[in-house]
Amino acid sequence: MRKLERKYGDELAVVGVHSAKFDAERATESVQNAVRRYRIEHPVINDSGFAVWQSFAVRAWPTLMFLDPRGRVIGKHEGEFDLDALDGVIGQMIDEFRSNGLLDPAPLPEIRESEAAGPLRYPGKILADEPSGRLFVSDSNNDRVLVLDLDGGPIAEIGESATGFEDGAARAARFNQPQGLELLGNDLFVADTGNHALRRVDLDSLDVRTVVGSDGGLRSPWDLTLHNNSIYIAMAGAHQIWRLDLESSSAVPFAGNGGESLRDGATANSMLAQPSGVAFFDDRLYFVDSETSAVRYVDGDRVETLVGIGLFEFGDIDGTGDDVRLQHPIGIAAGPAGLFIADTYNNKIKTVDPASRGVATVAGDGETGLVDGPFGKARFSEPSGLSVGSDRIWVADTNNHVIRILDLTNHSVATLELAGP
Repeated sequence: MRKLERKYGDELAVVGVHSAKFDAERATESVQNAVRRYRIEHPVINDSGFAVWQSFAVRAWPTLMFLDPRGRVIGKHEGEFDLDALDGVIGQMIDEFRSNGLLDPAPLPEIRESEAAGPLRYPGKILADEPSGRLFVSDSNNDRVLVLDLDGGPIAEIGESATGFEDGAARAARFNQPQGLELLGNDLFVADTGNHALRRVDLDSLDVRTVVGSDGGLRSPWDLTLHNNSIYIAMAGAHQIWRLDLESSSAVPFAGNGGESLRDGATANSMLAQPSGVAFFDDRLYFVDSETSAVRYVDGDRVETLVGIGLFEFGDIDGTGDDVRLQHPIGIAAGPAGLFIADTYNNKIKTVDPASRGVATVAGDGETGLVDGPFGKARFSEPSGLSVGSDRIWVADTNNHVIRILDLTNHSVATLELAGP
């Protein structure tokens, strides 16, 4: 849609209608944060009561309704669309309405959402490397990656803090809303989500190079994890997990057939739904499947589900197996302290026991906010990424624009104060 808006800026007016699937998405504040985070430039209606949905007889996400300049419905499309085909249809419509004198190219009034104050803007993923004393943060909406010490002190800034797709020296390189991070020696791999690319940062020279670009088939890569000289990529846009062989630099699908659903079985025939976090634990690949609110794993050549039962089953219920309900988890991480998830729309950090299929809340009372203190009283706002250390968990608290630290010894949450940049 963004490409079409920019191409037909004087002729095409886009209005988004947000009819929420998840409970957490109904709040206007959540919608406003999503508009800012995804840099949506058109007006968005919060259709929390499904009034607009029902008035247009909508049946599926997404649905496109086409209106002529008089406001009359002239077409409808359900599901994902092919950009080139839609571009052609809109171009024909514009030519017809222009020839009939119906188009008014005058700009529409704009009200822009205010940007967040502070050094971070919607940080997405985070990676702590305790042996080297470094913390890597995807400062997603500042289009950069920060390298800090574990106390929040600055080490390096990678990216020009301007949207783009440029290789080169640290402050000349450009990213587009980077997310997942992985470290191999002194090379930092970055899932450059908005550019549909995988980038590599030489942490000695701070030089940035593209490993796989959009022509390599990547679609919204969201998270990365390393295992046996391969990088596994949570491909949220393709509903798949991909594997990059670091020797050949070739990236190929590893799990998921591209359909959006929760279907276990052989990796090539399985179906995933917006995988957004990946992690290895005990030599098994685990991932969070955001749209099915599930934690799943790949064992050999099969995909299996730990918790989660379908696209429209979600909630906030700890427990075991099929009784568990999560709500759009985006982050997963493993460490000496175990396997943890960011249960994003429930504003909680939880632990997962693969053996028992048990899930329990570690921190967060479930309400949206920015509150430090004991685990049970702490509050987050859509935490999306986490990294597990020996006795601490670092969390990218996305909508609060901060990094939080969970102390597993004292069972308390604190906000990391950044000394810069």
